[in-house]
Amino acid sequence: MHPPLAALDRLPTLRTARTLLRALTPADAEQLFEVFSDPETMRYWSFPPHRDPQQTAAMIAAIEQGFEQRTVLQWGIESADHGRLLGTVTLLPAGGQPRAELGFILGRARWGLGLAGEAQRAVIDFAFGELGLHRLEADTHPDNEASLRSLERLGFQREGLLRERWLVAGEISDSVILGLLATDRPGGAAEP
Repeated sequence: MHPPLAALDRLPTLRTARTLLRALTPADAEQLFEVFSDPETMRYWSFPPHRDPQQTAAMIAAIEQGFEQRTVLQWGIESADHGRLLGTVTLLPAGGQPRAELGFILGRARWGLGLAGEAQRAVIDFAFGELGLHRLEADTHPDNEASLRSLERLGFQREGLLRERWLVAGEISDSVILGLLATDRPGGAAEP
């Protein structure tokens, strides 16, 4: 395990201008179910929309267990205005390597407002800062143009295409792989 990950005793709360990124709790299942049950929001995910809040509660329990093992760091994206959960942003660490995969989901009602990018930027800053990671990766369906644009605005570069990687909505689909290095960012640290 990458040493700064091992040192985390809890998932830190991160703040942006319009969001609060915080650890998920079982009480969040109902609100997150609204996001994870929407077929349009889940269109490009490798698992189908949730059928009931219990499925979302089980996901939250798996996220909590993943944090205990430091294999998942997943924040709820809460609106700073009204305290409602809007989605999640995730880091999936790569074992002992100084890299992680970045993922995110945002409820459809909040698309196009820049909230996903704002939340991702806070997690990227945390990953390259406090965690001392060197590389972040993202894996996106080639037809998910909004996610690709969001990641590219954050500085991610397209690095390749993995053919027929996932089963998505009953179809075998490709995956665009994007990468962001700490050194790609203004003021990014050089490799030790």
